[in-house]
Amino acid sequence: MAPQHRRWLRWGAIILVVLLLSAILLAAAFPVAPFRERAERTLSERFGRPVTIGALERTPAFSFTPTIRIRDVRIPQPAWAGAGDLARIATLDMQIRSLGLLTGRVDPKNVTASGVRLDLVRTAEGRTNWDRPGGAKDKGSGSPLRLDGLTVRDAVVRYRDGKQDRQFTIAVTSDATGFAARGQGVVRGAAVRVAASGAAITAGDQPWPFRARLDGPALAMTAQGRMDTPLDTERMTLAVTARASSLKLIDAVIEAGLFGTQPVQLSADVRHDGPKWQVENLRGRIGRSAFTGKLGVDKTSGRTMLDGDIRASQLDFDDLADDAGLAKAAALERAVGPRVVPNTRVDIGKITSTDGRITFRIDRILSREPSAMRSASGVLVLDRQLLSVEPLRIGLTKGAITGKAVIDQRGGRPAPTVTLALDLGDSSIAALAGGGDVTGRLAARVRLSGVGETIRSAVGRSSGQIGIVARDGALPAKMAAMLGFDAGRAMTADDDARARLRCAVVRLDVTGGRGRFDPLIVDTSASQTRGTGGVVLPAETIAAKLTGAPKHNSLLRIPGSVLVSGTLSSPQVVVPQETKSVGNILKGLGRAITGKQGPVAGNADCDALSRRAIGR
Repeated sequence: MAPQHRRWLRWGAIILVVLLLSAILLAAAFPVAPFRERAERTLSERFGRPVTIGALERTPAFSFTPTIRIRDVRIPQPAWAGAGDLARIATLDMQIRSLGLLTGRVDPKNVTASGVRLDLVRTAEGRTNWDRPGGAKDKGSGSPLRLDGLTVRDAVVRYRDGKQDRQFTIAVTSDATGFAARGQGVVRGAAVRVAASGAAITAGDQPWPFRARLDGPALAMTAQGRMDTPLDTERMTLAVTARASSLKLIDAVIEAGLFGTQPVQLSADVRHDGPKWQVENLRGRIGRSAFTGKLGVDKTSGRTMLDGDIRASQLDFDDLADDAGLAKAAALERAVGPRVVPNTRVDIGKITSTDGRITFRIDRILSREPSAMRSASGVLVLDRQLLSVEPLRIGLTKGAITGKAVIDQRGGRPAPTVTLALDLGDSSIAALAGGGDVTGRLAARVRLSGVGETIRSAVGRSSGQIGIVARDGALPAKMAAMLGFDAGRAMTADDDARARLRCAVVRLDVTGGRGRFDPLIVDTSASQTRGTGGVVLPAETIAAKLTGAPKHNSLLRIPGSVLVSGTLSSPQVVVPQETKSVGNILKGLGRAITGKQGPVAGNADCDALSRRAIGR
């Protein structure tokens, strides 16, 4: 290399070293006061209102780890949040690494704050005073703030939340002895004390142990565990316990969309990794119901994805409503009377960003009223407001109901379409009726689809078919004679005498909630009864006319018909005046004397009727 070129290289190297040293020295001695107005403008743009900073200083004048002191910071409240300030900070000291300025990073090393007042507000519509104007959210860097130390003196945080009806006032301190937050609040009318504590925030990436607690007569929750690094709430492992007068009180804290229930106790082990939550060893009681399970929550895709498995050793469905809900249901039943179809709410219109799959199993169903239901299991799948429960199995005293239920509220529909495809098999009349004089194998089929916010209202507007078949049973001979309108044998039959129930078949063709019998027939060894009319839903009112005939010569056959009214839960049999009139009875006597009582009934084709009603 030529001597001239070597000289240029030496001078170039010297200049680079000088520039680098100058940059380092400038970073070690840079003045901060001129940046105050720029910081005010940046923060004002961030919050959409004028932010003021009283002073911006640094000490010492020359240092590679100077302390930046910010005095008298004021961030006003937005107009909609009322008067006052979102934040006031008397002094904020941040020790930084000057060399980080060369790479564009300003990472605080030690932070000391004093005279801090925060007033955080969220409205019932979800608007917050700490987000950017227009509701935009801060995305953040995705990595936790790593500090060598945090000191907080005289700090008070006030939080008011109209969306969850909760408010807290908490004093926060942090120093070499540890972190602490204490205060009080109200959650949906329930007074609570608030306490949180953690180890001192020091240098390093070691796990940071902490404990938090809400404590009150109606609501108590604890969370104890470790954050992966100090104040890294995005990555932590904790054990959680909760006790409340209702699950809805717990939901006011965790915001999971839960509902009102009877008093609840639960515990779980929880892991939080960024957008993912994993709940293991979930155990709880609601009223007299007990359950265990696990649940995963993943928000990686921007939607909430659930994956869970819940098992209840015993469940009383009344426990899944609070006292107000039970009182409302009782008032409705008093007003409209008991109903077979439940009034369970199925409106999922507000579940707009949650999908998932949850398996469930109920080993034992408890009920304060007599019930044939004994157990239940199924798989619940939610996909963009299409909810299906398939396969669904409800175990009965004898037999089971199997099939699926689908709730479809896609496309912003004001009410969901509910589709039921259910089959009852291997059951009996006695099992569903809780005993009685009538026996027989029982099967049924339901295929209905309708629009409604509850199962009852959807069925009340539905179209489809309902089929019920009872076969190969027995009934009192007196009852069989009455079904054939044979008053003579009904009065003279032995009380213990039995007749064979060949089949009882009902098919209800439903259109717009109005069902028509096609057919309704009861066929016994002694008689046959046929019916016309139908059932109107959701009131479940019956309007049917029954006529019958004996299968053998009768002693005294009463001509005419019988009317059935009332509801499915409380049917009423009415004998028309013309049927029970003296003249009609005398007509029956005359026919008995002459032997001309009309044709007798033959055996129905029970197999064909069964296939028509339930497909088998």
